[in-house]
Amino acid sequence: MSTSTSLRTTLIGVTLAATALVPLQGTALAAQPGANTAAPSAASTSSVAGIEDATALALARSLADPAWSREVRRAALAADSVGLGELTGGATAAAGQGLAARIAGADRGVAAAKGLGDGAGPLLRLGLADASMRNRLASGSAPLVAAAPSDDDASTFTAYDSRGVAHELSSDRAPGRPVYLVDVDGSKAVAEGLKVIDRALESKGLNTPAPAAGPGTLAAASGIDTTRIDSVRITDVKEPGIKGDAEIFTLVTGFGKDGKPRVDTVEMPYLNKADTTYYPSQVLVNWSNYKYNMADAVMMEDDGDTNYQALAKAIVTVLLTITDQGAYIPLADALLDAVPTSWWTDDPDYVDSWYTLAKTSSGKRNGAAGNGWMSVSPYHVSEL
Repeated sequence: MSTSTSLRTTLIGVTLAATALVPLQGTALAAQPGANTAAPSAASTSSVAGIEDATALALARSLADPAWSREVRRAALAADSVGLGELTGGATAAAGQGLAARIAGADRGVAAAKGLGDGAGPLLRLGLADASMRNRLASGSAPLVAAAPSDDDASTFTAYDSRGVAHELSSDRAPGRPVYLVDVDGSKAVAEGLKVIDRALESKGLNTPAPAAGPGTLAAASGIDTTRIDSVRITDVKEPGIKGDAEIFTLVTGFGKDGKPRVDTVEMPYLNKADTTYYPSQVLVNWSNYKYNMADAVMMEDDGDTNYQALAKAIVTVLLTITDQGAYIPLADALLDAVPTSWWTDDPDYVDSWYTLAKTSSGKRNGAAGNGWMSVSPYHVSEL
């Protein structure tokens, strides 16, 4: 999910705009000795969802320290989201300092679960579930803490108070207290994840750079031809409203100059809400990388427990079986077939695909799945 301002102000999105969250009557666990403290949810603590839930519970319990609770409140009111590693690393209250090592470990766990490696850095962050909660938080209302829901179809999710008591929250009505959400910085995760895919493809010789044109040649003087996205709109960004903005990326496929299948990754951090038209003027296809005047584009979303190493391995495995037959063949279907069936629920969701893009493609192009459209145009990039 994105660190942009729109993330937290619309984190509950179309759902909370009309029907926000409320603790259901009688759903808080009984506050009795031995029964009032919750354990992390059934989700594996080695999964992203499990790590987020365990972190939410630990953070909620730490807020029993009034000084630390005030520090967290100030941070949540000062920005749409704040990195948990940064927050605990700079804590002055004892509870915050004591939580720092656990948060650092959770960040490493998230990076491992997403196949990002040690270079990803801190990924977990905290923010209010919705901007409408700011006044209640500022007035001193005790917050609950929840992990961002990972199930697209979930109607309830669990939040914790400072005693560790679990509260089941619904999307039917607004809660009587503010809610902090713990989630992953999706924009950062996507950026790092696409690097993992790029490296995996290059290591198998699938994304070999096009040969450089010699000095003084026509190609060297003329620049490159590209296809540019002038505007784009998606009907469904495949993201549960409470969870926040979508994290969209596109895989452009075709045959490289060497005749081998090629996949170029394209980040689209701006494209995060359904039924909104964006005007990115973004290069989608760099035709200097391709042998044929045709390419496909597959748009996907990082929806939680995406493991980019596993995704890269699956893509590489299927592409290595495809050979150039001397004519363009679409690779989008082969790429989609590479994604394991189990990943289509709260993992890289398929958004839409565009087939047979050409250098001359221009105007509005509807996606094959009917879930969105792009307006594209040829764009020549001249050399300086």
